[in-house]
Amino acid sequence: MVMDYAEIIKVILIGIIEGITEWLPISSTGHMLLFDAFVPLSMSKEFKEMFFVVIQFGAILAVVVMFWKRMLPVGFEARKLRLKINIIRMWVLVVIACIPAAVLGLIFDDYLEAHFGNALTISIMLILYGAAFILIEKHNKKRVARINTIEKIDCKTALIIGCFQVLSMIPGTSRSGATIVGALLIGVSRTAAAEFTFFLAIPTMLGASLIKLLKFGLDFTATEFVFLFIGMAVAFVVSLFAIKFLMDYVKKHDFKAFGWYRILLGLIVLIVSCFFQTQ
Repeated sequence: MVMDYAEIIKVILIGIIEGITEWLPISSTGHMLLFDAFVPLSMSKEFKEMFFVVIQFGAILAVVVMFWKRMLPVGFEARKLRLKINIIRMWVLVVIACIPAAVLGLIFDDYLEAHFGNALTISIMLILYGAAFILIEKHNKKRVARINTIEKIDCKTALIIGCFQVLSMIPGTSRSGATIVGALLIGVSRTAAAEFTFFLAIPTMLGASLIKLLKFGLDFTATEFVFLFIGMAVAFVVSLFAIKFLMDYVKKHDFKAFGWYRILLGLIVLIVSCFFQTQ
């Protein structure tokens, strides 16, 4: 097996991009597609489509490592195995929130990926949700969050957040961005919104990864397998820092900075894509 070191560097960079942008509300898929548009990977189209989704599995593992004590529905108490009712309840809410995206994703995922995975759509979604963050945060200055912890999230709230997650099927939207926007709109605090987004990501991204793997098949070349492993490993390590950063950040700041970043990036993408189209 002869490895192309230039391609390995590209894969590492994509892993870094995924690890950072998966958890920050700035669109991981959008950033990876944009990177590939300007620094394309030398892979088949089919492998690339699968790679950009399955690489997220590394980010999932980072959440599991960091929050595993809060995710396990069982634990030992006085040397006896006990069910943790509050954690079981949380997972029920996560499942409820996953239903809209699971149903509509199976129907529309391929269509949306084929027709909207372009620079114009990504730039519009970056700008649109960037503006949404700024406007919502300004509006929320006059409001007090009615839900400050994920333990206070009920079935209705979880389902509404899940419906907002459906919007992330459009490239450039951001799964975490869409769910956080939805949560903030209905009175969930920034910290609770971010935490619930982390937990919601596990079944959502795991399901998406499995579907992509099944569609692609398991007939990897040795090079493809190495690229996928490197990408996931880098995404895992970088996600550990990105998650900690976001949880510390939202305790002291709002999301307006991410909104301005999205708008700026969206405008840059729009200008650059228009420039290349005229060449």
